[in-house]
Amino acid sequence: MRNSTTIVSVFLTAFFLANAGSSESVGVPGNIACAEDMPSSADWNQWRGPQRDGHSLSPSWPASLSEGFSLVWEKPLGPSYSGPVTSNNLVYTTETVDKKSERVTAFDIESGEVAWTVSWEGAMAVPFFAAANGDWIRATPACNGDALVVLGMRDVLVCLDAKTGNERWRVDFPKVIGSSLPAFGAVCSPLIDGENVYVQTGGPTVKVSLTDGSVRWQSLAGGDSMMSSGAFSSPIIGEVAGQRQLLVQTRSELCGVDLQTGESLWRQPVEAFRGMNILTPTLIGNKIFTAAHSGRSQLFEVTHDDEDGWRVDELWNQKTQGYMSSPVVIKDQIYLHAKNQRFTSFDIASGHIRWTSKPFGKYCSMIVNDDQILALDSSGALNLIAHDEKSLRILDSADVAEDAWAHLAIAGDRLFVRDLAALKVFRFKKSLGE
Repeated sequence: MRNSTTIVSVFLTAFFLANAGSSESVGVPGNIACAEDMPSSADWNQWRGPQRDGHSLSPSWPASLSEGFSLVWEKPLGPSYSGPVTSNNLVYTTETVDKKSERVTAFDIESGEVAWTVSWEGAMAVPFFAAANGDWIRATPACNGDALVVLGMRDVLVCLDAKTGNERWRVDFPKVIGSSLPAFGAVCSPLIDGENVYVQTGGPTVKVSLTDGSVRWQSLAGGDSMMSSGAFSSPIIGEVAGQRQLLVQTRSELCGVDLQTGESLWRQPVEAFRGMNILTPTLIGNKIFTAAHSGRSQLFEVTHDDEDGWRVDELWNQKTQGYMSSPVVIKDQIYLHAKNQRFTSFDIASGHIRWTSKPFGKYCSMIVNDDQILALDSSGALNLIAHDEKSLRILDSADVAEDAWAHLAIAGDRLFVRDLAALKVFRFKKSLGE
């Protein structure tokens, strides 16, 4: 039997790195609903990019990282697992400072100069048995070009003016809605949609006014214990069975939530080791993919009609176990960095495993453009991968960080890497095919 401290450590690592999801026929973004009033698609303005699915809308990438890829600037920073986001020719990143406060800084993308910086008391110490996994800010901010929203470790959502850093409002969820303070820090990356923000707190999923921070509804409260409260995942918005809705993965269920009322439209149990449902849901047409820690990979189809209402059917399940890395989709193929640290590709229609690679790092963030993947693993190795049905085909690799648990970001010809101790900005010097 596994040592209890080891089990808790695995549990906490997953919690910390949860953030550390397309036409149906081709498996590319199509029915993932872009948030209203978001900035240019060239911006990487939120968790996993413009559509929260890892797909980049930037120009084509170079065929070689060694020849068409260079470091422009880097800035030393305190630790963070938050992925960088971009807007208004600025890149925003977070850090925890001296284990006492949280800080957000906006850098000019071209020069690396500081446009503004703001901080607040908000750090928290995690239990001693989790110290090796860090006690710094984790959630990736979201920006609509005007407002930047940041969820801190203590489950406090702060709204800043994106251009000046001036604070507009803040919501302390444990105080405002009476939810429990997440024992190991808040992890959900907020989602801006029009005049609203959606976030999974240490208690329920909530809808908050972007104008003044008022809570408009609460849903899917969950339990009160360490094994049932809070969230490891981050929501997306998409059109499913003809209705635009919030897709939420709780500790035990995959759910569709009405955006206006917070009512649960449908709920599907997903079994996982100690409730570690971590991945961001992957929407493919009316189908939703997820893979649970120590569970199974599953594809569900959601339908709706006037007579029977909402219905969820499991189309297939297979043995591949997810962990912390959310998958990406190219054409009819799902790419997943699994719990066993191997890349696995499987067919969307059948769930058949097409290939499995050798082991890589414990965590991997992936960005897709056309038929290529940029994959950054936790060791700091960046791999340029070609879409291939038969094997993992790595076109080129580069070492870009020493400790990389934050998600990659890309905007135009710039690639942003958040090392645990720095923000690094790289430039693609050549487009694919030149």
